[in-house]
This record gives sequence, C-alpha cells and structure tokens, in this order.
Amino acid sequence: MFDGHDQLVGAIAGLNASVFWVFTTLCFTAAGRRIGATRVNTFRIIVALFLHAITLSITSHTLWPDVNRQQIIYLALSGVIGLAICDQALFSAFIVMGPRRTLLISTTTPLFTLVLGALFLDEHPPLLALLGIALTLLGIAWVVLERAPTSDTGAAGRRAHGFTRAGVTLALIASIAQATGTLFSKLGMGHGWLDEAQHLPPQPATYVRMIFGLAGMTPIVLMQIKLSASRRTPTTRIGKPAHGYALAAMGAVVGPYLGVWSSLVAFDKTDIGVAQTLCGLSPVLILPVAFLVEHERISPKAIAGALVAVAGSAILFLQ
Repeated sequence: MFDGHDQLVGAIAGLNASVFWVFTTLCFTAAGRRIGATRVNTFRIIVALFLHAITLSITSHTLWPDVNRQQIIYLALSGVIGLAICDQALFSAFIVMGPRRTLLISTTTPLFTLVLGALFLDEHPPLLALLGIALTLLGIAWVVLERAPTSDTGAAGRRAHGFTRAGVTLALIASIAQATGTLFSKLGMGHGWLDEAQHLPPQPATYVRMIFGLAGMTPIVLMQIKLSASRRTPTTRIGKPAHGYALAAMGAVVGPYLGVWSSLVAFDKTDIGVAQTLCGLSPVLILPVAFLVEHERISPKAIAGALVAVAGSAILFLQ
C-alpha cells in the first residue's frame, strides 16, 4: 500500500513527533505550575490554531482548505475524539492513578490503532513490522515500569492510589479515543475512500482537526473553570504568569503545531499502527533529558528497556 520512500518519511515523521512531545511536555509542565493546567490546555490549542492558519494562508492563500463535507465530518470527529475527549480522559487518569500507570496503559494505543487500521483501512503491516511494534511497546512499558520510584513523586502521583477501576477506565478511554482519532484523521485526509489525487495534505487536515478539537474542548474548559470557581480552592503558583504564557506558547509551537502536524504526516505516509507506535516513544526519549536536565538517575534496567524500544523502532525503519 505504501512504497519504501513513503514508509521512511512516515517513520521519520513519527519519530519527530515523539521528540516534539518530549519538549512540549517540559514546556507545559513548567507553564502549568505558573498559570494552571486549564489555561495551558486552552492557550496551547489557540496558539497552534493561529499558527496553522498562518501556514495555510501562506502555502494555499486561503484560510479554509478545499475539503468536501465527508472529509469535514471525519476531521471533526478526529478533533473532538482525538484531541478533546482523549486529552481530558488522559489528564484525569494522571490525577486518579498517576502518570506512570497511565502511560503504561497508554502503550495499548498502537494495538487499538492496528485493529482499527485493519478493519477500516485494510492495512495489514508485515510480520517484520509487527515484530518491531511488539519490541517497541515492550521497551516503552519496561521503561515506564522501571521509572516507578521517581515518576509518580509529583502531586498527581501522591494523590494516586494504584490501579483503580476509574483510573484504568479513563486511561483506556484515552487510548481508544486516540486510536479512533487517528483513524478518523486518516479517513479525513481521504485514505481508504478517495483517489490519491484528492487526498488532503497533512497540514490543512491538522488545521481543520484543530478547529473542531478546540470546539470540543470549549465546554470542558468552561465546566472546569466553573467547578474551580465554585470550590475556591487556593492554588500555589510558581513564578510570573507572563513566564507561564511564554512557556505555554513555546510548548504550543513544538507540540500542537509541529508535533500534531508531524503525526499526521506519519499517518499519511505509513500504516497507522506503525505510525502510532513511533509517535509514542516519548517515555523513552525523555530519559536523556531527565538525566541531563533533572539530574535523574537512570537505572540499567531502564536503559535496557530503552534499547529494546530503539531496536523495535529500528526494525520499523528498516522493514
């Protein structure tokens, strides 16, 4: 279905997306400590949407791409399910049972994506690719589990109480929503039902998806603001709000703008199961950052898990 060049481009784009997620995580974490998670979550989409609008106006001299009604429906579903619902469920799972356990369950996302790709896009990666996916997911899970002593020491980790039913449900909802959003984004670009000449490029597809993602997030954000105001819970903020917005803007450029764009390039150029696996390498790629920036001790077992994930990724590049 995809030639060797397309698969290589898709693999590189997926890896780039994971690199972008690492840096955007650092920016948003620092920004959240200054202005709060709700403001960061809203601000990041607004900034990314603005940047995508500028990009589209420069490349296509328009603020709305040439898409048909069915494509809009697919991309709208992708934005609402893959951005709004997925993010909300993921952040809630972080609070309920901590980031480590949530990230561990999130390794199921490529598996759900593989199934959806086979059912609706007739995508059947070869056995070598499936081996690469299995090794990569095993390595990621190994790294996440091995970082247990330090990864749940933040506020979310202190409030978490193991693998709770609510936490597991939320994490699975996030994984299924992300996989479903990935499927709809690929359908929205035209794969599986339109001629290749009619396919929508990844950048305008990201733009349309982001518009509906913001629309889907709006009622969630308003509800969160209302609940926060009614509780009147005092929050501890670090640093100046202006610095928080600057960090959020940097994170928006790297993540929702470049990162989401790169992920759609990956979905466009290769099987979505392969692409989703490579887009999920951030728990492994963050290890050297944690060592250099946070001075976190990286155990030999975590390094071994990272090497397994790298080996699996190498297979996906070479297959």
